[in-house]
Amino acid sequence: MSRLEIVQIPVLNDNYVYLAHDPETQATAVVDPAVVAPVMEALERRGWRLTHILNTHHHGDHTGGNLEIKQATGCTIVGPRADAGRIPGIDVEVGEGETVRLGEAEARVFDVPGHTSGHIAYWFEDSDALFCGDTIFSLGCGRMFEGTPEQFWDSLSKLRALPDDTRVYCAHEYTQANLRFSLSVDPDNTVLRDLGTEIERLRAENRPTVPSLLGVEKAANPFLRADDPALADKLGLAGAPPERVFAEVRARKDSF
Repeated sequence: MSRLEIVQIPVLNDNYVYLAHDPETQATAVVDPAVVAPVMEALERRGWRLTHILNTHHHGDHTGGNLEIKQATGCTIVGPRADAGRIPGIDVEVGEGETVRLGEAEARVFDVPGHTSGHIAYWFEDSDALFCGDTIFSLGCGRMFEGTPEQFWDSLSKLRALPDDTRVYCAHEYTQANLRFSLSVDPDNTVLRDLGTEIERLRAENRPTVPSLLGVEKAANPFLRADDPALADKLGLAGAPPERVFAEVRARKDSF
């Protein structure tokens, strides 16, 4: 399998769009194109031809460029079967356990409802790359607009089971705010506190904190630790099921 070259494109206020390029076949995808111009400029600068759009969910800051980019490039739009009716220009519908080919690279698809009812994630195992949209953020997770705590916790548990060296290519630069919240619920977490020093340094230099490593997220992200008895105890929920702990963490973040 081919290892992807991945380019991060900051757009809007805090979004990240990604180009994923297979150097063997020259196939190139854009993941969640919020807007058009920065994507086309990045492609032109590298001499890459776009072959695919990979959408994780329907929100406009992930699909806003779909139709114009498709018209300009003739690319194929891939998106969640469970939400196909809300993905502009969708050509290929995918869901849990299916694969998506990008040249010689292959992604496994996960259904990860919670943020939205039809959210999916793409895991390119040979590239150590997880494109998870708004399901996992560095030290956070997306707001629960359409799913339930049970669904969201199940989704996070699926992605948490991936290897520690997986790079989490999430769609927003929310890490500094997520750090402040995470310390409010888990102040004694030494991994989190050490990570915080690096996050503050990166942001002071106007550098991205994304992608993060999944192994670090497993240790530091409170949303991935809802089944940790120590965290449950800190929240006054000793013995509670993880979906209940997750719901409490999510509710506290919503009002933080």
